[in-house]
Amino acid sequence: MNDLAWYQLENADKIVSPTLLVYPERIEKNIQLMVEMTGNPERLRPHIKTHKTREIIDMQMAYGIQKFKCATIAEAELLGQCAAKDILLAIQPVGANITRFFELIDQFPESAFSTIVDNTHIVTLISQKAATKEIKVPLFLDLNTGMNRTGIEPNNNAINLCQLITKDPNLIFGGLHSYDGHIREPIIDDRKKVCDAAFELVLNFKTELEMKGITVKTIVMGGSPTFPIHAQRQEVEVSPGTTLLWDERYSSSFQDMKFLHAAVLLTRVISKPKPNIICLDLGHKSIAPEMDFPRVKIFGLEDCEQTGQSEEHLVLRCPPGKVAEVGDTFYAVPMHICPTVAKYPKTHTVTNGKVTGSWKVAARDHSLVI
Repeated sequence: MNDLAWYQLENADKIVSPTLLVYPERIEKNIQLMVEMTGNPERLRPHIKTHKTREIIDMQMAYGIQKFKCATIAEAELLGQCAAKDILLAIQPVGANITRFFELIDQFPESAFSTIVDNTHIVTLISQKAATKEIKVPLFLDLNTGMNRTGIEPNNNAINLCQLITKDPNLIFGGLHSYDGHIREPIIDDRKKVCDAAFELVLNFKTELEMKGITVKTIVMGGSPTFPIHAQRQEVEVSPGTTLLWDERYSSSFQDMKFLHAAVLLTRVISKPKPNIICLDLGHKSIAPEMDFPRVKIFGLEDCEQTGQSEEHLVLRCPPGKVAEVGDTFYAVPMHICPTVAKYPKTHTVTNGKVTGSWKVAARDHSLVI
């Protein structure tokens, strides 16, 4: 009988460390839960920045998901290669990326591309480029409802910008977009209260636009933490991303969400400089280093303190009597999975404790062909 834990490999000794393992059956269950929570795959516009992987896009499309969100031109190009029907570039294109955005439109005519904007200058540049191409480009107005990272506040300036888009013969007003990543209350009731207040700003703005004769066809809202709340709003499209692979930060912070860990790092002890200190091969180059310690949950080493990290090394201080020797294999769930995936050119797929193949992290680079 196979008594391995769900994340363990039978042939771990044949796998180079550090490496990223993914579990397709668990990914599929996460997709099923996403569809179940929204009630309709047409209301899902999942973000691909977490996984950047063709095979996971294909899995989502098999469940009827045809709308996607992405953060880079490379991710948008990957979606075009996958023949996704509706692709929203959820970062305002500037500089050469405006030209690249139009190249996407040219190269993948079967896919509908749109992007977000928050200022007159970029709207004008996109309009001018669209005019030379003799096409109309859908633009979503990016609203700032408290994240204070991108977007325009829902005020008169935003109304004026919408009017500029709707009156421009080269543009189509696609709707409203708002990312509320600042909302991270652990208790779902508290999170819902803050989320509802932010969403009310969007609804009030929508009402103001409609009073001025501007129809808002689509509202794209939220990320993973607010996904359960926006999933109940029939009038919005929801765009979770981390839910595909899940990570320890979200798992421990949002216990109301029942997604499964579907990506695990295989690592090994590479040194034991003192009896109570061990060093793993999980340095900055192998896992997202932007957060405070701990940066991973290491199965079997939960009681060890992560004290230091450099390019190739992760140092832990363990309690007396803890048994961990040089060469021992461990498995770790990242605290932040999205930038961790981007550190690996490929992942190993695992089913029933066996490595079954590999998936290329196709959109990890800044560009593919375009």
